[in-house]
This record gives sequence, structure tokens and C-alpha cells, in this order.
Amino acid sequence: MYSWLSTLFKKTPTGRARKEPGIGIDLGTTYSCVGVWQHGRVEIITNELGNRTTPSWVAFTQTRRLIGEAAKNQAAMNSANTIFDAKRLIGRKFDEPTIQNDMKLWPFKVIGANDNNPAFVVTYKDEEKHFSPVEISSMILVKMKETAETYLGKQVKDAVITVPAYFNDAQRQATKDAGVIAGLNVLRIINEPTAAAIAYGLDKKLTKYNNKATKNILVFDLGGGTFDVSIVSVRKDAFEVKAVSGDTHLGGGDFDTRLVANFVAEFERKHNKKLGDNPRALGRLRVACERAKRNLSSQTEASIEIDCLIDGIDFCSTITRARFENLNIDLFEKCLEPVEDCLKAAKMRKTDVHDIVLVGGSTRIPNVQELLQDYFNGKELCRSINADEAVAYGAASHAAILAGFGDQQDTVLVDVTPLSLGVELHDKSFRIVIPRNTTIPAKMFTVLATVLDNQVTVNFLVYEGERFIAKDNNFLGKFELNNIPPRPKGKAEFDVCFEIDSDGILTVSATLVGSNNKNQITITEHSGRLTKEEIDRMVAESEMYKTQDEEYKRVVKAKSTLESYIEEIWKMMRRCHDIIDEKDIKLMSEATQRTMGWLDWNHLCDDASMFDQKKDELESVCGDFVRKMHDNVYMDGCKSKVSELNDVD
Repeated sequence: MYSWLSTLFKKTPTGRARKEPGIGIDLGTTYSCVGVWQHGRVEIITNELGNRTTPSWVAFTQTRRLIGEAAKNQAAMNSANTIFDAKRLIGRKFDEPTIQNDMKLWPFKVIGANDNNPAFVVTYKDEEKHFSPVEISSMILVKMKETAETYLGKQVKDAVITVPAYFNDAQRQATKDAGVIAGLNVLRIINEPTAAAIAYGLDKKLTKYNNKATKNILVFDLGGGTFDVSIVSVRKDAFEVKAVSGDTHLGGGDFDTRLVANFVAEFERKHNKKLGDNPRALGRLRVACERAKRNLSSQTEASIEIDCLIDGIDFCSTITRARFENLNIDLFEKCLEPVEDCLKAAKMRKTDVHDIVLVGGSTRIPNVQELLQDYFNGKELCRSINADEAVAYGAASHAAILAGFGDQQDTVLVDVTPLSLGVELHDKSFRIVIPRNTTIPAKMFTVLATVLDNQVTVNFLVYEGERFIAKDNNFLGKFELNNIPPRPKGKAEFDVCFEIDSDGILTVSATLVGSNNKNQITITEHSGRLTKEEIDRMVAESEMYKTQDEEYKRVVKAKSTLESYIEEIWKMMRRCHDIIDEKDIKLMSEATQRTMGWLDWNHLCDDASMFDQKKDELESVCGDFVRKMHDNVYMDGCKSKVSELNDVD
């Protein structure tokens, strides 16, 4: 369960390197990125449009499922069935206040499903479907996997996936489940700031320092939906995480939300029309606000122009950088709180930080940079690594080292616990046994006693979190100790041991003092995680959607082949019209027009065999002519005509 906590760079257990390095995936809230180790270095893989990052969007239409660029590009016309921000819901409960607040400005519908888990509601092929955040995340991972496979020309199985440092166990397990559903063997789940620190360390080639030289790096990771701060000490062949902090619900999406609320209020004030209840209008406005936010990082003013936003009303407005900063100043300042917490936890002063590394697209916002720089008394911020790609770069490096590739085989990463671990006491309070930011492996004890006279059974409930009341934290598991000799309350004592080993497995045990009476639990899963049956079902559904996507590709290819064949026939008839028998011209022309008419009426046909059949029918009439043209039978008589038409073309 706690495999993210201790990340040891080493070869496979047998000591033999794997045949192929795995891929590194930065599964982001708004954009995702994938990299792979090739030719002695990490290469960030571009998607089908040549972009190095892919939108974490999934859309459903009447005919197919769209992921990435295609999903985002059609969002304005299909906002209710276009899902984004799935990472913000992963591992969370539907009734959480943050989820309820976000729902007000999402164009799609979210409901509470089984056990209060959130689910997206979409219409797919005229049927209502419910998808969990894990399933949507798995679809995005499938897209990244396919992007890598297209680039490498072979199948990919192994992957290292990154998560925010402050993700709790449920969120990390859900991310790992998403990888399994996507058909990936998840080698490791690692923290995003840690991956960025690896990228920075390799970029700066810090291994040139001797063992005594150490650099303290503060990684400031502000992305689309999550915010993390980590302090990492880097020296030769070692990355040691000193402290982590952050907010799993703070990022560029929140800045977009403030802009959307601002323009909704402006529109309703100007036109006296209710905009907040129209999902499609909200979706189009959010896309425009995100674009304006990006522009304001390099410009002092940005414009919003949306045709027919609602009821035929065009919406045009502008916003200045100063206004944008004023709308979000409390959120920008909130970003400094985890920085303070991280320094305190690491027992460092501001002057102990050598470099401040910016990661995540939202760190490009000038006011965020200014606040951070002022906090560190004008210290220059490090922008030497690509803020959008650093996390994927580090994850791919990690995957390569796990597979036995690269020249950093002896590099060790010492991580820490992101959340405190402890047990519930009789008064429902939470006793912390292993505090957050404790270096692991770790082994710590606490002593508990019975609270009732003649108590013969004691229950131990294990939690993770920082809240005083145990139930407000994240429940991990429970076990009980039986056959306790009857004694007055407080006389029977127990040694409770929390141990996280080098593989990141948490074991909690309790032993009755002065006896061999002992029981324990190894925390590998809990009620918040998907069951094996649920995962198997989602894997089967993923394969079904993959089959549907492949069938759609066959349909598109067959339709394109038919259209190309029709175009080829028209061109050949135009070029050699003067020397071909008029009767043949008429037959071919009629056959081609019939096929074009069928295409006009059946352009939404989802059966590839129908397009193949129509091509075969057309070939039966025009095939001999096309073959003769390809064999140059008519070419001597057409040379002058071809030359003339080519000049015109």
C-alpha cells in the first residue's frame, strides 16, 4: 500500500536488467505527458498533433469515444459529455465540500454512486453511462500508452506513474488501479515533486559533486488542479526528500473558476440572462477563460470573444492582468502556506534552500513568481527545466533505472511519509505514531492500555491524516487482540508498533506486555479501494471501448479509401476524357455518382464492411479503366492533357 513512500532505484530483484525500459507518465489534472528512455536519455513523446502534452479530457459522442486533443477540440459543442478534472475526484467522496463547490461550474453532471463515490454521467450512443474517476483516468492512461506505442513501434506494458505528494492512500491506490485498468504494469507510484527533483538533478548533473556536496532544492509544483511543495537534498548518487506539503485541491483550475464566475456575473448584469444553468455555455466560457489566463502570463490584457454564447447573444469582454491577480490574490497567497510548512518540517531556514525549481504550468503566472521570489528575499527562481515536462522526465528516468538502463544505477531516493499514521483512542481522538515527513524505512512504538475493567478484547483502528478526531482522517484498516486476562482498567498494556519497510509496506502490530499474545495487520488495501471484481469489470469494459475505437478507425479508413478511389476515378476521367469511349465514360460516371449519393446519405454509417462493399461495386465497373491507367495504356494519348491539367492544378 505504501509503495510510494520508499523509492529505491535499483535493478530488478534477480539482478538482471529488463529487456525494455518502461515509460514515465505524468497523469495531470488538465494535461498529461509521457516520456521514455532512449538513446541514453529521456525523450518526451509527442501526440498525434505534435504536442508534447495531451489534454486530460475524455468525451463521448453518438458514435465514439474521444480522448485528449480530439475531446477538448469538440468540447464547445458537446460540453455535457466532455469530462475533465477527473483527477480532482479520484479517491474522494461525493459529499466533500470541494467536490460540491466544483460541481456548480462544471458543464457535465456528477452524481453520488455506490458508497458515496462520485461518478460522471454521460450519454454515449444514445445510452446513459456512469463512469468513475478511476475509469476516466484509465482512459487517459490508455491514450498515453498508445502515444508511446505509436512512437516506439511496439507494445508497452511497464510504467511509472506520478501523483501529487500530498495524495492520500485512497487517491494513490485509485491511481494505481487506473493503471491496471489501462493494461499497464505499474512499476511504481512516485511523487510529482520528487520526479521533478530527479529531472532537475540529472539536468544539472549533480553527480559531479563529491559525496559531501549537498544541494537543498525546493520544488514548487503548481499544476492545473493540485499543488505540492517538496524539499529535496541532492548529493552524489542520492536524492533525499526532507519534507512534503501541499494542497490536493489548488491549481490553475481554481484560477479558471474565478474567471468564469467573474464573466458569468458580467454577462448576467449586462444582458439580464441566467447563464449559470446552461452547461454548454459554461463549458465554452471555461475554455475561453483558460486561454485568457494563459495569455495573461505574457500579456497585460486578454480578450474573451464567444459567438452566440446563449440565446443568440455574442459575448465580448476584456480582462487585465491586474484584475486577474486581484480575483485570485487569496489563492496565490495561499500557495505560500505549504512553503512555510515544508521549511518548518525540514527544520530549515530560507537561506538553507539553494535552488527553487518551478514545476507545473501555473507557475508561469507572474504574480505567483513574484510572491515566491519575495518570500525568499529576492532569490532567483530556477526555470532551467521545462515546467510542463519535468515530472514525466523524472518518471521516465525512474522507469529506466528500475529496468536496468541509464548511468545512474546506484542512485538512491530516500522518501518520507506524506501523512501521519496512528490509531484511534477510546475517546475517538487520533494518536499519531509515525508523524508526517518521517524518513522511511521507519519503525515507531506507542503504548496503549485497556479502558474498561476486565476487558478481554481490544480493537485497534488504523488511520492516516492530521486531524484531531480519528474519524476525520483516512481509515486504513483494523484488527483486534483477544484472550486478554481480566484485569482492572489501565493494568493491561500493549506495545503498538508501526513499521514501514524498505518496500513501503506498512505493518501495524500490538503485543500484550509481558506475554506472547500478539496480533497484527499489514495494510495493503482498505474499503476505499476498488475490489478485484470491480477492477476486472473495468478492465473488460476498457477492452470493449478499445475494440470500439479500433472498429471506428477501420470505419474511418474504409470511408477514406472509398472517397480517395472516387476522387482518383474523377481525375482520370477528366484527364483522358477525349480518348475514352463515351459509353464507358457514361457507365463510370453513373456508377461514381451513385456511390457518391450513397455516401451523402450514409456518412454516419459505422460498418466498415459497407464502405468496402461499395468500393468493390465501384471497382467492378471502373476497375479495368483504373488498371489500364496505372499500366500507362492510355498515357500516350493523355500526355498533353495531363500536362495541361497539372498546370491548372
